[in-house]
Amino acid sequence: MYGLGFCAGDVATSDECASCLATAGRAIAEECPNKTEGYMWYGQCFLKYSQQRFFGELDADEHTFCGGAAPVTAEFGNATEAGARSIAQAAWGSPSMYAAGEVVVNTTARSYVLAQCTRDLTANICQICLGGGIGRMTASCGAQSGGWQYLTGSCTVRYEQFRFFNDPSAWTTQGGKSSRGKVIAIVLPIVGAVLFGVVLLLLLILRRRRGKKSFQESENSKLNSLKRLQDKDLTLMDLDVIQAATNNFSDENKLGEGGFGAVYRGVLVDGKEIAVKRLSQKSNQGSSEFKNEVKLIAKLQHKNLVRMLGCCAEGQEKLLIYEFLPNKSLDVFLFDPNQRAQLSWERRFLIISGIAKGLLYLHEDSLLKVIHRDLKASNILLDKDMNPKISDFGMAKVYSTEDSDVDTSRIVGTYGYMAPEYAMSGFFSVKSDVFSYGVLLLEIISGERNGRAYAEKHGHNLLTHAWNLWNDGKALEFIDSLLEKQYGADEAVKCIQIALLCVQETMEGRPTMSEVVLMLRSDHIALPRPVPPPNFMNRRQFESELPFSSTMNPTTLMSINEVTDSYAVPR
Repeated sequence: MYGLGFCAGDVATSDECASCLATAGRAIAEECPNKTEGYMWYGQCFLKYSQQRFFGELDADEHTFCGGAAPVTAEFGNATEAGARSIAQAAWGSPSMYAAGEVVVNTTARSYVLAQCTRDLTANICQICLGGGIGRMTASCGAQSGGWQYLTGSCTVRYEQFRFFNDPSAWTTQGGKSSRGKVIAIVLPIVGAVLFGVVLLLLLILRRRRGKKSFQESENSKLNSLKRLQDKDLTLMDLDVIQAATNNFSDENKLGEGGFGAVYRGVLVDGKEIAVKRLSQKSNQGSSEFKNEVKLIAKLQHKNLVRMLGCCAEGQEKLLIYEFLPNKSLDVFLFDPNQRAQLSWERRFLIISGIAKGLLYLHEDSLLKVIHRDLKASNILLDKDMNPKISDFGMAKVYSTEDSDVDTSRIVGTYGYMAPEYAMSGFFSVKSDVFSYGVLLLEIISGERNGRAYAEKHGHNLLTHAWNLWNDGKALEFIDSLLEKQYGADEAVKCIQIALLCVQETMEGRPTMSEVVLMLRSDHIALPRPVPPPNFMNRRQFESELPFSSTMNPTTLMSINEVTDSYAVPR
């Protein structure tokens, strides 16, 4: 078990803190009986425990409360939001991850805000948690709310019209600007102007140099610019360190081979194990995928997403360094009869739920709206406790929260997992990931791999086989025989029905991932009846409609992934 406890910055004495934590300990035991994880904000203290190591990871499980003393004017609400962001900035810039303050709206009106992160987080993750929370609350409660509170397992933000904290050092803001002195107001514009001039000059110099460089030099310049990404969350590692850790990328350390290169196990000098993704030097997609994956994963933090530790860009080498997960990927267990016996129904359900939570975070709860586009068993890694982590974001796309779907002329992915609207027309959305999740869910339940080999052997794909059995009232026959009926029949049939809803041919017929998570959690929701899923049986017709070369690998159909710069839209 792993645990974390602390008191807020306005707790006066250690005895007061100890008393609060003791009371919270008794309360959380009563509120979460027989649970493997839980957290509680209890007045002026916080407790969290879990079977999984969670330190330094963003917990996106959120609770929101709107209300307050009385509705306020738009001026009051806007000033409070600006003040809350200023106070949150003070919190993530503080070693205690705490700040509280008074927001001066006008000569007669005041509001009060407290912001706090758990102290195991980095400043960057705290910023994501608090900033996302303030944005969520102002959107949910409205600018004229009289008060609100945002709670997650990583941070809390609270605003009221009365002073609810006891911090004597709490500072004052006016419209979101500190009132501690005029020096800040004078210096910041000067520094900003100087920085703007320096950046403009550098851009002009780089533009001139770029015109004189060859294509390869230009690519190296782009990769070297990744050095500017180095911060507390993403480390730029030297090539010689990675070579030493992996024994110069020896075959003995190779964990596997992907579409864009090999993955190696490494051991750093301090004994820490790492996984190194070495992008192929021959791949035309290498630079785009490398930059895309670095940009994305550096901003994403969730216990069901693989964690990036650093990167390396020296010469021709482009390396991504991840946390090492000893159990490799889900497909290693799922499609091997000997290994699959280790996957009990209880373990499979935890994997199903974990993947769903990771996708929900990507689609709705992260600061970026991310579509993975290549969700499959080999891209689900398993940690030492067999907890799932979604990996490989080289094909992922970030897009505006206002976009419902996106049209692309470049289609990437894996046969058997692609949604029909994406494979046929190039349209993708969060519902494309939902389709892939449904296929993966059926594979986990049955232990069978969906794809051309299965279709040629059985005369239909895995989706159609599942629907036929479910429709005939024989859904239990679809479940992996290795489980030997060691499962709850109702729960297993429910999972099959959820999977069939996810693989509906039309996007409108599929649920969102938030609905999927809710259906998995609840035993009292009446599920809609699915219609037959698509069945790509006419292989020649299917291939003629796809914008792929007929000489490509029939298992993994890919086109050139020309990733463009994406705009991150804060939620």
